[in-house]
Amino acid sequence: MGTIYYLIPIAIIFTAIGIYLFFWAVKSEQFDDLEKQGMSILFDEEKNQTENKESNLKTEELDKK
Repeated sequence: MGTIYYLIPIAIIFTAIGIYLFFWAVKSEQFDDLEKQGMSILFDEEKNQTENKESNLKTEELDKK
């Protein structure tokens, strides 16, 4: 029974910290664009592949000369 007097305030403190961190994340715009990071991975690969193809073509042209 005595331990409950310690556990309830600890639970309240953890809850308050969790709520604070949630509002901090919302305020610092952590949840504004959830799809951006997932899509940037896809577009980044396409961009790198295009750059690699262009550099390979330039290398082949230099090799022919």
